[in-house]
Amino acid sequence: MSHLDDFFDEQSEIIGRFGWAVVHVLPTDDDPAETVPFAYTVGLTGYGFPELTVAGLPPETGHVLLNEVAGRVRDEGLLLGHGQRIRGLINGQEVRIVAGEADETLFPGAALMRYGDDRVTLLQIAWPDPADRFPWQSGYDAGAFPQPTIGALRRRASRRCTAFRGVPGGRARRAHRHRAARASHPSGEGGGN
Repeated sequence: MSHLDDFFDEQSEIIGRFGWAVVHVLPTDDDPAETVPFAYTVGLTGYGFPELTVAGLPPETGHVLLNEVAGRVRDEGLLLGHGQRIRGLINGQEVRIVAGEADETLFPGAALMRYGDDRVTLLQIAWPDPADRFPWQSGYDAGAFPQPTIGALRRRASRRCTAFRGVPGGRARRAHRHRAARASHPSGEGGGN
């Protein structure tokens, strides 16, 4: 029996017992200096859910996050989607769910070997830096908190347009309509109850 066979047999036992397994991928001496550790689940695909990944955290922390979210998905029916916020996982901060494609940086090899490319989908649990910024946001401290992502969240228009106050001239038109309605009411005070 090969080392790979042993790995998959042990993983199958863990999946059978808990519903999923967590695989850690740690940088080796042969990897580029910027390589960061990551972890991912294997087993959620068997329930029809995306596999989860987290990057840039110590193995123990990543393991706890993945187990907590995977448990909520499988046991509580939590449905995750791109951009979703989850509170209560990291002290006073929320994480965000990012959908995307596996790449050479975050590659869930064991999940892909077990279930095949056509069945495995991937969601990333992205975590903020101490200033509550995410990797796709301006000012994120990537030097101190490297975290490759499989995707990015776009800012919503409502957040970009903080100075938006309505249609130009809208307030004046509403005031004119209000004055006209009051003037047309027999008592001069407008309708209403």
